[in-house]
Amino acid sequence: MKNKTEIGLDFIVDKLTNSIENIITGDSFQTEISVLTNNDIKSVTKKEGWLFNWRDEWKEATRDVYKLTIVGNSKIIQGLLSLEVKFDHVYIHLIESAPFNKNKSKVYAGVPGNLVAFACKLSFQRGHEGNVSFISKSQLIDHYEKTLGAFHFGGRIMIIETNAALKLINKYFQNK
Repeated sequence: MKNKTEIGLDFIVDKLTNSIENIITGDSFQTEISVLTNNDIKSVTKKEGWLFNWRDEWKEATRDVYKLTIVGNSKIIQGLLSLEVKFDHVYIHLIESAPFNKNKSKVYAGVPGNLVAFACKLSFQRGHEGNVSFISKSQLIDHYEKTLGAFHFGGRIMIIETNAALKLINKYFQNK
């Protein structure tokens, strides 16, 4: 696989919810996060409205791609996350809400926050004290500081440290 330039992430944390929340009804739905499978790859294409080439991401040997689904409805993917476990933290390469969870016509709020909280949880599980990093688009640095408790490390590097990670985990995974 050829070397790619790291693009800045431009996900919007619309709302920190206890799971994901239906925009119209306000109902919350418990979620689960699992590894994206070969069967899933067929439904997360640009033709289906996804922005990124998730097949290429899934093939990267050093990365793991996870899907967010509603408990009891594992066929409909609400969002995707590509990350890499480094020696001292978890690095988020890509994050994307499903096409129907974007823009003003989105069905569910809370998808990006849920996925970032999972990355923080995985960081703790791997002994990295919740530390997560990612490259941000310049115009979203303030947004990530306010919504995720991340701090701007320099350039476009954002870091979520232990205390902010715990807040996100407690918000999304208090019963798990």
